[in-house]
Amino acid sequence: MGVFVVLPLVLPLTAWPMSRLAERRLHPRTATVLLTAVGAILAVCSTLCLALLGVVGTAQLPGNPLPDGWAAPEVRAAVPYDENVGFAAIGVLALVAAACGHTLWRHYRVRNGAWRALGDLPAEPAPAPTTATPATSVTATEPPAPPALTVLPDEVPYAYALPGRAGSGRVVVSDAMLAGLGAPERRALVAHERAHLTGRHHRYLLASRLTASANPFLRPLWTAVAFSAERWADEEAAREVGDRRVVATAVGKAALISGPSPAPGIAGFAAVGPVPRRIAALLGPVPSARLWPPADGSLYAAALIAAAGTAASALSSLNAAVALFVVLKAATPL
Repeated sequence: MGVFVVLPLVLPLTAWPMSRLAERRLHPRTATVLLTAVGAILAVCSTLCLALLGVVGTAQLPGNPLPDGWAAPEVRAAVPYDENVGFAAIGVLALVAAACGHTLWRHYRVRNGAWRALGDLPAEPAPAPTTATPATSVTATEPPAPPALTVLPDEVPYAYALPGRAGSGRVVVSDAMLAGLGAPERRALVAHERAHLTGRHHRYLLASRLTASANPFLRPLWTAVAFSAERWADEEAAREVGDRRVVATAVGKAALISGPSPAPGIAGFAAVGPVPRRIAALLGPVPSARLWPPADGSLYAAALIAAAGTAASALSSLNAAVALFVVLKAATPL
């Protein structure tokens, strides 16, 4: 196995240039999906690397609960190992498991707490999209009902999308936030939050947080996914409202008047982040919906680096896992 078992721990560094360029040059939807997938692959590979280091470094020690054949001299000669590295890998792996468990616990605690806080508060249907439906489409399947809107009597201005446990979720807005926006901007706000729910953005955000918990080198991917998800919702709101400048104005006003969200970690209209970049993107041209933008040297170079790093990480993990499996299988009696 050699160095191949260690590479996946540092190869996530190759995704850093891709994260910055992808969120600026790719369509937000493409960037969100692509960066989440790359981060998940790299996180799984680095976690497998830690597990292999732990097994290699400790499975061959006398007195371990694993099969005795794994401590045979032939296995010691075939598989290079280091006891200190093995114990350290087990400790780091325990920290990774604790960090990921805490991330999951906090996500569901915040979501369930927000639902309990809403209780039986009344909800009103969110404004329906203005896209015209052809009169001839009699047999067409009706689109699902938009997420409900709940307005809370609160002096703190905020707005966020609360994913449902078995449904489409709910858009939660304080009346202080609505009071600070005009009618078109309110519609843009609701459309933005509804886009978070219909696009299931909370899943991408949770996956990216888990990858950052598994390997700190993947934290730039987490922030890039969070920004791309907000941009994705901005573009969906602009498409529904039909005026990008209205959405940009709503984002700017909400950022100026908003307070801390009562549901931290859940996608919100004025979430902490690069709001000026969101406004600048909305005031610019509509991003291309193509899977890949026109030729760009810097973007292609970053994509090549990220793809090479991801492939090398996956292949290194697979090579080390297969090598260890073959050696230990041969040393284990049937």
